[in-house]
Amino acid sequence: MSSNIIKVSRNTEKAPRNSAATQTVAFSHYNNFSAQLPIDPKTGKIITGGIKEQTKQCLTNIKAIVESIDHVMDDVVKITVYLKNIEDIDAVNEVYKTFFKSYLPTRTIVEVAALPTRGALVQMDTIISNAEGTPSQDPLDLIKVARNTEDAPKNSTSTQTIAFSHYNNISGQLPIDPKSEKIVVGGVKEQATQSLKNIKAILENIDHVMDDVVRTTIYLRNLSDVKTINEVYKKFFPSYLPAQTVVKASALPLDALIKIDAVVSHGDGTPPQLPEDDRFLVKEPINTEKAPQNSISTQTVAYSHYNHISGQLPIDVKTDEVITGGVKKQATQCLNNIKAILESIDHLMDDIVKVNIQLKNMEDLEVVNAVYKTFFENDLPARTTIGVSAIPMDALVQMDAVASNAEGTPPA
Repeated sequence: MSSNIIKVSRNTEKAPRNSAATQTVAFSHYNNFSAQLPIDPKTGKIITGGIKEQTKQCLTNIKAIVESIDHVMDDVVKITVYLKNIEDIDAVNEVYKTFFKSYLPTRTIVEVAALPTRGALVQMDTIISNAEGTPSQDPLDLIKVARNTEDAPKNSTSTQTIAFSHYNNISGQLPIDPKSEKIVVGGVKEQATQSLKNIKAILENIDHVMDDVVRTTIYLRNLSDVKTINEVYKKFFPSYLPAQTVVKASALPLDALIKIDAVVSHGDGTPPQLPEDDRFLVKEPINTEKAPQNSISTQTVAYSHYNHISGQLPIDVKTDEVITGGVKKQATQCLNNIKAILESIDHLMDDIVKVNIQLKNMEDLEVVNAVYKTFFENDLPARTTIGVSAIPMDALVQMDAVASNAEGTPPA
């Protein structure tokens, strides 16, 4: 990897520390934060009280990290909220809004089966804008561009899309008809179609197309719906398939069956940046035979200064089956698959800025952590871990990642 741009990993004592992750990892014009639990950094324990108190603590921890790197909460671009009980959403929203003065970030909110610390009702991770860049970039007075369209559902707690530098982050889209403001009738096929239509409408409102999507995360109530989802999904991407992770949600807002969020390439940048050229930057979708291939996603999609890696299951590329032998071997296989993908594009594991881990059994976390740490020589990436009741192919663990890409991607 080129050393022209330097990754910056930082921790502060004013927020909880984690031996398996760095609180924030900045690269180029974004900072990726580790998920924050409602832990008091002074005691190292989950705070007492209910969902409102825990929500406030999560956001207070995020704010402490933000301020420790000379940023403010209005630099937040995207927040993902993981709840133990989706019925807590109104209480979360009441607290959530008080932390943002100018505008609301994009957001995805889901219920999951378990969180890493017993007693936690909520966990949040975030991405923030980083106009100063990282060494040896020159600071840029970049402007975030937050936009909504009437052609997609609006939400009083989030913005549909926020552009910063060369990326747009889109709020998780439920299968809501924007005209009726209700979940569409029918089953998962109709709901998947509506969620993707909403993403498409948001993109078209900012003069983008579905093939500008570099990554999707699909939250499903029932993993048995994957085949049906895939049939719909492919129709929305005529030229190539983005990186993708499928996550089992225990519940979704409005009792929906599916929710999809997306990360979008943004060749024109945000003011006062100028387009890289009239034809914008090139996306680089790449697969290698040294890692499992998937008919519904690309292993890694590079754009500008980031690579987005699809969710990796513990599949042995030689047999194309999930390996046996327990979570230690499965975690090793997931990480070996990520490593193979990175090495195929001349990158290293230490180029990773963020990892997301889904575990079938949260009791396996210590075993996974012991394996995980052996794959990194320098500072650990930012990280989010959630417990899910099921993982595709009945695996025990799944991991996806975002890697720094100092060399960037070329203009067309």
